Amino acid sequence: MRKREDGQSLVEFALVLPLILLLIVGIVDFGRVLYTQQQLELITQEAVRLGGFGESDTTIRTYIREHFNAGDSSALTITITPSRRDPGDYITVHVAYPADLLTLLGEYSIPYTIETSSTIRVE
Repeated sequence: MRKREDGQSLVEFALVLPLILLLIVGIVDFGRVLYTQQQLELITQEAVRLGGFGESDTTIRTYIREHFNAGDSSALTITITPSRRDPGDYITVHVAYPADLLTLLGEYSIPYTIETSSTIRVE
């Protein structure tokens, strides 16, 4: 006598579906974080180049905030050292941005800080 197995595949799919969805969401969210990291890297390099040409700290901060479009630019933490620069000195721009991994999990998301820095010699 044969047993009925009509719902077996449906039960297996229901068990595996949350894992598949979590994997897809994780891949997409990880891509978002990598995009933000890459954009911060490029903006930091351009901003430190401005500092190397003798621009003020205010101009550098404004440039970074205006060109960052991967999130809320008011959440950026920008550190520029040294504050007084002479030709031949080195300027370093450090930018940090708070992000969350797996944001669809709400309060269970993983907090993460994206940090970049770049150094150049002042001309």
